[in-house]
Amino acid sequence: MSKETKAWAATSPKKIEFSKITRRAPDDQDVAIDIKFAGICHSDIHTVRNEWKNTEFPLVVGHEIAGIVSAVGKNVKKFKVGDRVGVGCMVNSYRQCDNCKDGEEQYCVDKVETYNAKDPKDGTITQGGYSQYIVVDQAFVLNIPESIPMDKAAPLLCAGITVFSPLNHWHAGPGKRVGIIGLGGLGHVGVKIAKALGSEVTVFSQSDSKKELALQFGADAYVATSDPKAFDGLERKFDIILNTVSAKIPLDKYLSSLRRDGSLVQVGAPSDPLQIAPFSLLPQRIGIHGTLIGGIAETQKMLNLCGEKQIFPEIEVVPASYINEAYDRVVKSQVKFRFVIDVSTM
Repeated sequence: MSKETKAWAATSPKKIEFSKITRRAPDDQDVAIDIKFAGICHSDIHTVRNEWKNTEFPLVVGHEIAGIVSAVGKNVKKFKVGDRVGVGCMVNSYRQCDNCKDGEEQYCVDKVETYNAKDPKDGTITQGGYSQYIVVDQAFVLNIPESIPMDKAAPLLCAGITVFSPLNHWHAGPGKRVGIIGLGGLGHVGVKIAKALGSEVTVFSQSDSKKELALQFGADAYVATSDPKAFDGLERKFDIILNTVSAKIPLDKYLSSLRRDGSLVQVGAPSDPLQIAPFSLLPQRIGIHGTLIGGIAETQKMLNLCGEKQIFPEIEVVPASYINEAYDRVVKSQVKFRFVIDVSTM
């Protein structure tokens, strides 16, 4: 049967407050999950504040979900009651398109996002992880390895896969030089994962203020881009550069530091159009690419790697009552590096 659960919902673009929502009754393919922790992602903030102009209020956001299985449908074979599980940015997809068949569900045009989307199972608007309970089809539930603390697992379900997917796709590893632009919520996880994959890692940030942290996270080198000579000696050095920032930056400088067939992968989503000169690309067959999270199999691969290599995001755990203040701090870049909500405080 359906179940009422505690949640924190956006009732307008200006406020998230305590609420109660009703989850649909689990079907034979579903996993019911008692949520323990939910990460705060900048996408949550964009959605709550209706900056993308498509928010269905009232809405519970959150797509970095870590919890414990409380019940399973009769056809569920992958999970059992008591399992540690996660849910990321998707809860369903068409499954018959080429993208789904290739295990790239994140590119399915009919994917169902964890919140603010139409649930094909009951026609309601999906409600996310700022709640104590959720029901998800088993195909979109992930195993969280025992070696990953539950609170630190939550941000991996979005931030972790967002940086792992391009590193995996463009073959970061031994013998590869990787640049990470920005050392924020995405960038710091990118450094840790790229290093764990065996790459030589360089962090690009505006000033020297984060240098010590970058090296602590595993970076081999650090470049303060405000230095007029920052790019001296970096020409044709890198195989892959991940741009995790959403600010407008001089991309041509970074493109000139890529080797032949190198890739600059855009992970951050700036509001202004990207500006590049054609001859930053043509002479060395440089590519500029976009990427969007990862498929379910790839996300599980990321979680397994993080469990094996002990790769965890840096987090600040907060009570649900702090969500509105946390949003303000994220926007002001006053968090190191991800907020995670302790759902037991709802």
